[in-house]
Amino acid sequence: MTRHARVEVDLDAIAHNVSTLAALAPESRFCAVVKADAYGHGALRVAPVALAAGADLLGVALVQEGAALRDAGIDAPILLLSEPPADELAEAWNLGLTPTLYHRESIAAAQEAVSDHGRWGVHLKVDTGMHRAGVSPSEAVDLAARAMASSRLVLEGVFTHMAVADDPGRSETAQQLAAFLAVVDELRARGIDTGMLHASNSAGLITHPATRLDIVRCGIAIYGVLPAPGIGEDLELRPAMTVSSEVSRIGIVRAGESLSYGLRHSFEEDTLVATVPVGYADGMTRRLWTRGGEVLIRGQRRPIRGVITMDQFMVELGAADSSEARSIERGEEVVMLGSQAASAGDPDEVFPERWEGVLAVECEQIDAWEWAERVQTIAYEVICGFSPRLRRVYHGG
Repeated sequence: MTRHARVEVDLDAIAHNVSTLAALAPESRFCAVVKADAYGHGALRVAPVALAAGADLLGVALVQEGAALRDAGIDAPILLLSEPPADELAEAWNLGLTPTLYHRESIAAAQEAVSDHGRWGVHLKVDTGMHRAGVSPSEAVDLAARAMASSRLVLEGVFTHMAVADDPGRSETAQQLAAFLAVVDELRARGIDTGMLHASNSAGLITHPATRLDIVRCGIAIYGVLPAPGIGEDLELRPAMTVSSEVSRIGIVRAGESLSYGLRHSFEEDTLVATVPVGYADGMTRRLWTRGGEVLIRGQRRPIRGVITMDQFMVELGAADSSEARSIERGEEVVMLGSQAASAGDPDEVFPERWEGVLAVECEQIDAWEWAERVQTIAYEVICGFSPRLRRVYHGG
């Protein structure tokens, strides 16, 4: 049985975005970040498309994420962007993953994980001000020297992470970059080969050319979502994700009556209300109903009414005597995230052009930043939040 709710992913959009972003730094290697199941888009489908479009390596957060890519036959370089637990380093070595290290204990464990006569390329992360992960600048030289003291480890790269690259007016990005390059100079002065340098995330690549260095790491932008509203809008990146369902029921709520848990929303006139079989267990943020959340039906915005429940939510279609509202039927497409044309009918027949790269008709759109701003979060959380209960459907690629 197929559930009538889905996350659709336009793989051609991802390929377009990767090639567009890589062109900003043609002298740098391009790391496509596919952690968190490619930000909810499906890492096993996204990774080969990103590599074919120009990515040189992949970035993940967990050893398990790297293992899944290897099991799928992907043999490209995979960088673990976070330091793995010491007891997972042997698995990382066996899988051919490139670890990030920033603790003495982890360096010792990495040395022990390498089999006889083997050599393992590792990256050193320097904390230049985000204070989340990495070695402090004052300890970086000592740690790098410890790593290089073993013939089993090779310092393949040194990197840092920018905290406010998505806010071009802030001075901290330049300060972080200066602190990072000072560490690099000190390492080189001690005769340590630093390998490849990297500091750029999506926002850094787009707004801070000085951060591009030897590798650029792109996550959110390859999925067509801007790192922050307005950042990179001139690049014409294409959103890759559409989240949709269909009308499962239509009923009349009489004037003065209320709906959903708590009976918190009532109507002043007889109103047609549609039920959509998706809820907060699927990623429909519960707060949307109190923050003006809307969906698209027939290319028009329709307000979410009443509390969003675990498996379903409700939408106001219009007055019960409205001919337009009464013409809406069960089975019609409901778009929660993405674009929709002002048409009715089967979505695969109405919107085939959506997956050919260019919308051939005028569409209304609800993007991830609109949703995020309504519920006071970020677009990253929105697109990562759709659960496996929503089947993934892929187009292009």
